[in-house]
Amino acid sequence: MSEIHEECGVLGIFAPGVQDVASTAYYALFALQHRGQESAGIVVNNDGVFRSYKDSGLVNDVFNARRLEKLGEGNMAIGHVRYSTTGGGGRENAQPIVVNHLKGNMALAHNGNLVNSYELRSELENEGSIFHTTTDTEVISYIITKERVKTHSIEKAVQAAMDRLKGAYSLVVMSPSKLIAVRDPHGFRPLCYGVREDGAYIIASESCALDAVGAKLVRDIEPGEMLVFTKDGITEDRTHCGKEKKTFCAFEFLYIARPDSVIDGKSVHEARKQAGAFLAQQYKIDADIVVGVPDSGLDAAFGYAQASGIPYGIGFIKNKYIGRTFIAPGQKAREDKVRIKLNVLRSAIEGKRVILVDDSIIRGTTCGRIVKLLRDAGAKEVHLLSSAPAFKNPCYYGTDIDSRENLIACHHTVEEIAKIFGADSLGYLDLSKVSLLTGGDGSGFCTACFDGNYPTEEPTMSDKSRFERLERPISENPKFQSQNESEE
Repeated sequence: MSEIHEECGVLGIFAPGVQDVASTAYYALFALQHRGQESAGIVVNNDGVFRSYKDSGLVNDVFNARRLEKLGEGNMAIGHVRYSTTGGGGRENAQPIVVNHLKGNMALAHNGNLVNSYELRSELENEGSIFHTTTDTEVISYIITKERVKTHSIEKAVQAAMDRLKGAYSLVVMSPSKLIAVRDPHGFRPLCYGVREDGAYIIASESCALDAVGAKLVRDIEPGEMLVFTKDGITEDRTHCGKEKKTFCAFEFLYIARPDSVIDGKSVHEARKQAGAFLAQQYKIDADIVVGVPDSGLDAAFGYAQASGIPYGIGFIKNKYIGRTFIAPGQKAREDKVRIKLNVLRSAIEGKRVILVDDSIIRGTTCGRIVKLLRDAGAKEVHLLSSAPAFKNPCYYGTDIDSRENLIACHHTVEEIAKIFGADSLGYLDLSKVSLLTGGDGSGFCTACFDGNYPTEEPTMSDKSRFERLERPISENPKFQSQNESEE
């Protein structure tokens, strides 16, 4: 329970005829809800006419039957769920972004984070571009639009834009007649596509979204690859493939992705079990029970139990009606909030030596409280294990790990952290094991948040609110201080 957020989930639908693509998008976004809880949006394309709706909140808060009906039928749609890593979390920053330009309409959904977004935005503003959001997604939309004016097709514009974009981006782009899926040359974030029996193609951040709408996974989109879906079929463009070393985010397997997803042909569930097995090899602890912190710590705990022979048990009951946006009544102490979200199954814990497996330890804001819950339930010993290595560096590629100042492993030794948490011992997954989680040859992962080896240049401006700094409220501008709020 690390309280780390990932940026986004993206979705695209290309149907063989006019149908209820809005409802399909709605169900698929439900499956991607874990990737973003701040906002949701859908754009439907009916023969070049775009209808869109987006707002802050969870998918089922943003959309109801009436709003889906208003979106109408169409042959294409794109969707998005968001958690902000660049720009604030308000409605104005919700996606997808819709652009009306000289050559028609375009809608764009983005998962990732650019490392050169500050420079690109500054350049665009100096040329007269006016921004309506504080996201790097709008920067991408401007770059593609500029190229579209100069090229004869949307795919050529996207291809040209890729030469200017640096960092992580998995994109779904919709024009009046085409749907495009593209992944950055490093392949930081996942993107795949599948097909339904009715011939509809579904593009999604994870395969679990394909399952939710009855589509069969075809394959992942390769790093640097662009797929163009039209009424005539699929066109593959590999111009940017192989230009960079593949550095897929290891944290997708460890925490972000849903365990029932398959990424690059590998089961996320099995990768997390393997992490637990590696922990069992590293830390041979005398204990009576292995428990995981719901939900993403459960697979690794099961893997540890299988490898060690120590019984696996259910240690916590999670309140499924408490979301990430839950606010404790009266702003009580945070431990009250943890108690409401998690309750210890005392009969399984009392009097036992417990191995507690969590998916990761980032800031350490909740681990101590969870250890205390076990102590209060009568645990004789608590040994805390993290199925991820120690986080010591910020992430610039779409995960909300933004400052070494807030990373507990940067300021304390393992022994000190164990003492802070009240645990009898503490252990992290060895960094050398991360690249072996999927049974590969040890290559192809980005582990910069663990070891500081960034596959790109670090951004010159990395504050997630960097674009808010560029915007000065009208009320603070002396020129407008005499105007009233309605005029603003």
